[in-house]
Amino acid sequence: MSNIDRRQIMKGVAAAAAAPVVAAALPSTAASASSGTSSSKSSGKGDKSNPYPDKTKTVGKEPTVKTPVTTNIPRGMEKFYDNQYNVVRGRVPASYHPWVAGRLDKILLFSRTAGPRHAHLGPALAPGLNPPLTAANVLQNAMIKWMGEVGVQVDWTEDVTQLPGIGSKYKAVVFGSTSRDVLWKHGTAVAPSAALNTTTPAHLDAGKTALHQYIRAGGGFAGIHNAIGGTEYNWPYYEGLCGGTQYYDHGALQAGKVITLSKDSSTEGMPLRWDFKDEWYNWMPFPGGVKWLLAVDEKTLATKSTTHPGHGDFHPISWCQYYDGGRSWVTALGHDSLAWTDGSGYPGQTFFKTHIVNGVLSAMGNLPFCT
Repeated sequence: MSNIDRRQIMKGVAAAAAAPVVAAALPSTAASASSGTSSSKSSGKGDKSNPYPDKTKTVGKEPTVKTPVTTNIPRGMEKFYDNQYNVVRGRVPASYHPWVAGRLDKILLFSRTAGPRHAHLGPALAPGLNPPLTAANVLQNAMIKWMGEVGVQVDWTEDVTQLPGIGSKYKAVVFGSTSRDVLWKHGTAVAPSAALNTTTPAHLDAGKTALHQYIRAGGGFAGIHNAIGGTEYNWPYYEGLCGGTQYYDHGALQAGKVITLSKDSSTEGMPLRWDFKDEWYNWMPFPGGVKWLLAVDEKTLATKSTTHPGHGDFHPISWCQYYDGGRSWVTALGHDSLAWTDGSGYPGQTFFKTHIVNGVLSAMGNLPFCT
């Protein structure tokens, strides 16, 4: 098989996708430096109404019936195998696993935090499924309302034991501003004397197993804001699920210009550039092997991180990919509670809402995904 390591992904797939964006948005000298080619070659052809086209292509179509698993890599998918995460990932619909029939128009919203907690999450929720919410649970209330408007039922929880696994009927699991090791069953005592006792019933990371098996059976995943901003730092599988990256740091909450990079269900109806306010997360390692959806123009930011150098001419903030048989859609946007509040007058709020709703619908398979 042909293995692709992180450096090859960054130089190949990621550079190929970024090159036309940079070339179209920047002077020729900057474009050449970013893409490694002349600006005349990197601008490419495509939709002339969009100077930021996505130039990568999808591979195959999503299968509709289960087929026997005879190797670790789906037949013909060798070049999309990522040996960093031991999965097939990228824009490869042919790698999708239709293993669960009759999934419901229903999602699970998971907003647990095991570290910093964003104000838009409000107070921590009680255990179990669909515990009482308050007006301060802004993100949860918004997701229930917004998805209800398009006919999708939302269950919500911060209880790690409620995560779906093999055979789940949920079409997607949405991680909303989770933080740190949220898939660990905290608060479950294990006596030191039982640490090596194989008869103990403790399974403290059952949440990881459940999410892993859910994705592998063709589940959809949507990660919002801090879900790719400090969640499960030490689990490589989750890092890969988020595009091969993790949050490093960010500057101040501030206004910036969002660049719409490509046509997608989650960018439908968006202008090429639009105003928004956020923290504009910096990434390390830089994501790759994905379809780029949105970026921020760093030149429009008033301040930057005092530590991370930023990403210069190409700073992505939303992307999608197929991952280990499932679908993954993520965005770093959504810090401010007003972004989650209809009619708030927050800059770009209607575009943000469209991005979230259609991104989740695409991860569910209700809209074309990552095409």
